[in-house]
Amino acid sequence: MHRILWATAGAVVAVDVLWARAAHFEFESRGYLLVAEAAALLTLLGLFYGRIRRDERLAAMLSGTGFLIVFSSAFSALNYMLLTVAGPRIDAPLAAIDRAVGFDWPGVMAYMALHPFLDLVLQWCYNSVLPQIALVVLTLGWAGQTASIFRFCLSVAIGAGVTVFLWTLYPSFGAFSVYHLPAAIASHLDLALDGKYANDLVHLLHDGPGLISPRSARGLIGFPSFHGALAMLTTYYGARVRHLKWPLLCLNACVLVATPIQGGHHLVDVLGGIGVAAAAIWASMWVCRRAATRAEAESHIQMPAAAL
Repeated sequence: MHRILWATAGAVVAVDVLWARAAHFEFESRGYLLVAEAAALLTLLGLFYGRIRRDERLAAMLSGTGFLIVFSSAFSALNYMLLTVAGPRIDAPLAAIDRAVGFDWPGVMAYMALHPFLDLVLQWCYNSVLPQIALVVLTLGWAGQTASIFRFCLSVAIGAGVTVFLWTLYPSFGAFSVYHLPAAIASHLDLALDGKYANDLVHLLHDGPGLISPRSARGLIGFPSFHGALAMLTTYYGARVRHLKWPLLCLNACVLVATPIQGGHHLVDVLGGIGVAAAAIWASMWVCRRAATRAEAESHIQMPAAAL
C-alpha cells in the first residue's frame, strides 16, 4: 500500500513539473518548497518508526499525513493548471436541476439570514472537514488500524481524481456564481465562502490561474462537491473507531446541509460528492484486494525457493 500511495503522489508531482515547464506556468517555489520539506520530514519519521523503532501505528500516522500533504498540494496545483483546458461551464444547468427538484438556493439563504446562530453553527460544521481528516488518521493509528489509514488516504486520492476529472470536462463553481443575493440578505450572513469568492473563481476560468501558490490556493470545484465527498469518507473510515461513529455521522450530516449554504454549492453538487465518495471507497477496496492477492501469490512463489 505504501508503494501505491507514493507512486500516485509521485505521478501527480511529475505531471505538475512537466506541464509547468512546458506551458511556463508561474509557481511560488518557496511555498511549495516548505510543503515539500514538511512532507519529507513526516515521511522520514514514518520510515524511522517503521524500519528502526518498529512502531507500526506511529509509522502509519506519519506516512499517511505526509502523503496527504504532498498529494493535496500537488493535486491543487494540477487543478489550477487544468483551468486552461477546462470545458464549458455548467452552473446554469445545475441550478436548473436544483429548481426542478424544489431546491430554492436564494430562498434558503434568505432563511439563513434570519437565523444567525444556525448560520454560525453550520459554518463551524463546514470548516470542520480538514480537522476531521487529521482526527481520522490519528485515531485510526491509535486504534492500531493501520491498514485503514492507507485505505482512507487512497480513497481521498481516488475521490480527488474523479472529482477533478469530471470538473475539468464540465467546470462549475456553485450556486453563488449564478445568483446575486440582495445586500439586505448578504449583510446578515456570515459565510465561509461568499459571492466575491465565486466571482474570483469565474475570473480564474476566464483569465487563467496566474501565480499558483499553496498559500493562496482556493477550492475551485463546484460539481461534484469534494467537500461533500470528504465528509462521507471521514464518516465511513472514522466509524471504524469506537466512539467516533455517531459523532462523525451527526457532524457530517450537518456538513452536507452546510455545503450549499456555507460553500455556495448547488444541491446537486452535494449529491454528486456522495456518489464520488461511494465510488472511491469501492475502488480503494478493489485496489487493496488486488494488492493483497498479488502479495500472497509472490509469497507462495518465494516459499519453495526459500525451502531449497
